Amino acid sequence: MQKYFRWFYNFLIDQGMEDQNAAYLNLAFNIIVLTILLLLIDYLFKYVIIRIFKAFSNKTKTSYDDYLVKSNFPKYVAHLVPFLIIRKIIPFVIQDFPQWEAYLIKVTDVYLIILMVWVFRSIVKTTKSYLSQIDNFKDKPLESYAQIVIVFIWFIGAIFIFSEITDQSILQFLATLGAASAVLLLVFKDTILGFVTSIQVSVNDIVRIGDWITQEKYGADGNITEINLTTVKVQNFDNTITTIPTYSLISESFKNWRGMQESGGRRIKRALNIKQNSVKFLSVEDLQRFSEIQMVAQYIDHRQKDIDKYNNENSFNKELAVNGRNQTNLGLFRKYCDMYLNNHPAINKDMMIMTRHLAPSPQGIPLEVYAFSSDKRWINYEHITADIFEHLIAASAYFDLELYEEPSGKDLKSLKDK
Repeated sequence: MQKYFRWFYNFLIDQGMEDQNAAYLNLAFNIIVLTILLLLIDYLFKYVIIRIFKAFSNKTKTSYDDYLVKSNFPKYVAHLVPFLIIRKIIPFVIQDFPQWEAYLIKVTDVYLIILMVWVFRSIVKTTKSYLSQIDNFKDKPLESYAQIVIVFIWFIGAIFIFSEITDQSILQFLATLGAASAVLLLVFKDTILGFVTSIQVSVNDIVRIGDWITQEKYGADGNITEINLTTVKVQNFDNTITTIPTYSLISESFKNWRGMQESGGRRIKRALNIKQNSVKFLSVEDLQRFSEIQMVAQYIDHRQKDIDKYNNENSFNKELAVNGRNQTNLGLFRKYCDMYLNNHPAINKDMMIMTRHLAPSPQGIPLEVYAFSSDKRWINYEHITADIFEHLIAASAYFDLELYEEPSGKDLKSLKDK
């Protein structure tokens, strides 16, 4: 084989060229020719191996080999063939410059280490992609685990590269690395924190991919789409993307709506502000008029019998309404709200249903509705809530109640005109 790599050298010598110049030109010629041949061989092997992998993956039931093809595993394997050829013929290519052989061997060995890192990295990515399609792993932070494994692979590769370049043993390198551990911990602080967080998040089931979370500090309010070593990607409901540090999931407070989504309903908690001067005791005429509201007619009759019995037993003077017990329009409306919610088809009857008073404020008496909609989907939930409060706002007038509203420009103008 040696004579083939000296053919151009002999040709130049026959033409009368000096020995040293002929040797350099022969080296350049060999490198050019070999580079072209190796590129062709590399292309050919990539084409053949990729085709074989694709044909094999199409016949198998598992999708793991499909992900191997997508992660360029066959291409990296195909690169090994040109490497073996280069490693074999280096002594022949530089036979006129034997002092270079050791350096070129080191370069090719470094290339092999990097190539093997790429091969293992593609296997890790393939495994991550494959597991992400399995139901039990879809909501797990696989990206974080894949990244830490890839970082470890590169770390091992860097050790071997350093050992190859410096001719030092790996143990000696690790000893040197131990002395610089404080610096490394500082450099890889976020990576280490992210890895620890990923483990805690997974073991404690704090969040999953697909969970709806709210973290006001970072402006995040949406679904988690990705969890990796350093950041968590949240797609907000306005379709913007917010990234938050991974370790903030355990170091800071945030709201996870998964409990609501897995429960039997989504909470409705909203209040109507009732004007205090519209609240009144109900007269007999009022009770007769309100008895026409079918939903509370039976309640009015039953409640009034209990009140009349109590007042008679205690001989209250009912010529003055404040004496004894009385029904009020606000109390009757509160009961109406309870009954309306209990009869609403979109309210979950197995969960709490309540209408309550909150502390009076300058804006009136808050009458709060507390219930749970059966449909937890956002759009439907908003429609159900709107439907309930549109009805209650309109119904309040039938109980002689007024809702508080700050005066607008038109209201002020009408007062001025008067």
